[in-house]
Amino acid sequence: MNVVVVESPAKAKTINKYLGSDFKVLASYGHVRDLPPKDGSVRPEEDFSLIWQTDPKSRKHLDDIANALDGAGNLYLATDPDREGEAISWHVQQLLADRKVLEGVDVKRVVFHEITKDAVLAAMANPRELNRELIDAYLARRALDYLVGFTLSPVLWRKLPGSRSAGRVQSVALRLICEREAEIEIFKADEYWTLEAQFLSNEGKSFSARLTHLNGEKLDKLGLGNEAAAQNAVAAVKSGNYSIAKVEKKTVRRNPSPPFTTSTLQQEASRKLGFGTSRTMQLAQRLYEGFDVDGETVGLITYMRTDSVTLSGEAIAGSRALVKQDFGDAYVPSTPRVFKTKAKNAQEAHEAIRPTDFFRRPSELASVLDAEQLRLYELIWKRAVASSMESAVLDQMAVDVAASNGAAVLRANGSTVKFDGFYKLYQEGKDDAADTADEKDRRLPPLNEGEKANLKDAAAEQHFTQPPPRYTEASLVKKMEELGIGRPSTYASILKVLQDRDYVRLEKRRFETEDSGRLVTAFITSFFRRYVEYGFTADMEDRLDDVSDGRIDWKKVLRDFWGAFSGSIDGTKDLSITQVLDALDEDLGPHFFPADETGSDAGARKCPGCENGRLSLKLGKFGAFIGCANYPECRYTRRFGVGADDDDMLASGPLVLGQDPDTGLDVALRKGPYGIYLQIGEQAPKEKGKKAPPKPKRSSLPKDVAPDTVTLELALKLLSLPRDVGAHPETGEMITAGLGRFGPYLKLDKRYASLKDGDDVLSVGLNRAVTLLAEAKTRTSGRELGDHEGKPVTVRKGRFGPYAKWGKVNATLPKDLEMDTITLEEAVALIVAKAAKTPAKKAAPKKKAAPKKTAKKAAKKKPAKKTATKKKPAAKKTAKKSAEAAADAPAAD
Repeated sequence: MNVVVVESPAKAKTINKYLGSDFKVLASYGHVRDLPPKDGSVRPEEDFSLIWQTDPKSRKHLDDIANALDGAGNLYLATDPDREGEAISWHVQQLLADRKVLEGVDVKRVVFHEITKDAVLAAMANPRELNRELIDAYLARRALDYLVGFTLSPVLWRKLPGSRSAGRVQSVALRLICEREAEIEIFKADEYWTLEAQFLSNEGKSFSARLTHLNGEKLDKLGLGNEAAAQNAVAAVKSGNYSIAKVEKKTVRRNPSPPFTTSTLQQEASRKLGFGTSRTMQLAQRLYEGFDVDGETVGLITYMRTDSVTLSGEAIAGSRALVKQDFGDAYVPSTPRVFKTKAKNAQEAHEAIRPTDFFRRPSELASVLDAEQLRLYELIWKRAVASSMESAVLDQMAVDVAASNGAAVLRANGSTVKFDGFYKLYQEGKDDAADTADEKDRRLPPLNEGEKANLKDAAAEQHFTQPPPRYTEASLVKKMEELGIGRPSTYASILKVLQDRDYVRLEKRRFETEDSGRLVTAFITSFFRRYVEYGFTADMEDRLDDVSDGRIDWKKVLRDFWGAFSGSIDGTKDLSITQVLDALDEDLGPHFFPADETGSDAGARKCPGCENGRLSLKLGKFGAFIGCANYPECRYTRRFGVGADDDDMLASGPLVLGQDPDTGLDVALRKGPYGIYLQIGEQAPKEKGKKAPPKPKRSSLPKDVAPDTVTLELALKLLSLPRDVGAHPETGEMITAGLGRFGPYLKLDKRYASLKDGDDVLSVGLNRAVTLLAEAKTRTSGRELGDHEGKPVTVRKGRFGPYAKWGKVNATLPKDLEMDTITLEEAVALIVAKAAKTPAKKAAPKKKAAPKKTAKKAAKKKPAKKTATKKKPAAKKTAKKSAEAAADAPAAD
């Protein structure tokens, strides 16, 4: 008998079908042990010895593996082909060796990058030993993340009450987001104007051109800085007679992007599909592990954690064959495309993410995959196929139109696709759209030098420069990769931790910092700046990669880091609160107390309580707040945050925004016991003996709308809610969107669904509404997986997490199984195991009715003595925080 160990039951199920009856494939259900979340698990004083703790849930899985090894001759460790997979295999081997069940068993490591029969059988025929360098690299990263999390986080808790935790890479990613927010805050918009003219060619064809030169001088972006300059330019342009001064034509080739790596998949899925990084990786994991297709269980994509953009020779041949069959010879390059990995600090080179079979087209899997799985598979398939297609060829033309009097020169740009090439299938998305349309996408009529151009009209348009955009998940991952921060397998968990700790939030798919995140970043950059420097973090990644390549000992990396880091920690022990406050106030002062036009922050810092005190940041038992320097004479405080005193604008009463065009009544912002709201008109008084008059139309404000940003236009839109979104495509019933007690919602008949972050109640469309209502239905009624012994098996989301339900049996899903991806077989296995543990209830004998007591007997009965009960000691406050630090440590890899 041969025993094979993989991570997940889904993977085990697929591989078991390939190997036959001589093999037993079992799942470890992810990592089987880890560093316990308490101080002392990594011991620098003992040359960085590590104390491991086996997960109680993993003991059962280890028992199953140990029992299967009884009489077995071989143990194949077939976990994922990366550093984490190598670490899981090593942990399993160590624990089995401690149990003394490996005597006489030949232990081998096998790796495959796709779950197909050929790939698995080839891997089993070519086993190897465990890779010591990859294991050491895992140990180094795990120990580093632990040391930072469990050493730096307690400093935050002591010196910065209310903060949560810090992490080796998490804190650097947070710094990126905070610095972008600071750039936006100090940004000063500049006014500028552009001038566009409409011309007619000799053949009467219309085209437009933009002013580039005025009175012999080239205009830069801000060349027309105000309306007066713009109108003078319009007058100058209209005064001239025009002809074509120069025509430039060229042919350019656009090459396809390489197949996906982990990070580019996360970026493109965010841009094109709206998936977060965590959701993308969950779906990709499911596609990798496999589905039943035409009676065979097979993985649909190659391994999804990779930095490589290369394809195997077999894959290139397969993609070229598909391109020839589906698109024709013209779309197949004369020589195969070969991409080389350019990513900084690239990890162990695997193949790029691609379909395991290029001829398994997305349209053929519509009945196998759900909507999200199919969309991600189609994205991966198109990108991989397009990478093997011929380049697109574009004819570009630039035309200068000049005035005969030399007053102005205008330029028209055009572009036409001569051969679409890979454009026929796929084009890469962009993170941020340009302020104006790309003129190169315009088609120009035939134009020749010297011919006349007849001016039809000219007009100027006002613009303002825009601040740098906030990071999306896609652009943040791209930035981290460019800087060499973190690794593809950790990006999703890093972004999740930042949101879980309430340091950042996603608003309309862009990261905005919470004030707590700004506070933590200011503290760390003030007192531990070296450890959140981008260069330092990237250099540390280089050293960790050196460990995985066998060029440096992992403990030397830890010694070099710990010596300086522990000294920095010790240096904060005598740090006074005054020193902390001074540093934070200097760093965050411009954020909380913005300067006026003269550059002074005196007005923003003036205390409204005593009117002569200076406001600044303060620290209290429950965190940061803003208070007056004249304390205790002046006790004015306000909650920590920008705009925390937004309701002061309503201190003197309602703020009228304008009049409702339909009724002529005032539309005003008002402050009530439950917050700020909008109202049309006034509440009419109740007359004696008559019914109460109807209440005026009111609307609360969405949580992401600040009171000082509400305009009359926005107020009228909110007051018009609920609005019709559209008819449901299946039932024909109208879907409405509105604002309720618990925030924005969608309604279909009697069903409700809350809008998520990034969804706007005023603009959410029909497709998105249908999706959210379907997801809400799944969360409440569960997702039906199929029947077991005549009863339906569903998976539902409960108070304590997702669970499988069959009749009266409820089985909690383990952490490695997702509610959206669990199969019927996996759910039945959990239900059977739970049912076996639950003893059948015996019918309890009926109790005889106690005789009624007479009032006399009841009065005679002595009251029972009260027994004192000892109170349980309160759990230490730091226990929760220690758990948070532990959670951040692996996530900050």
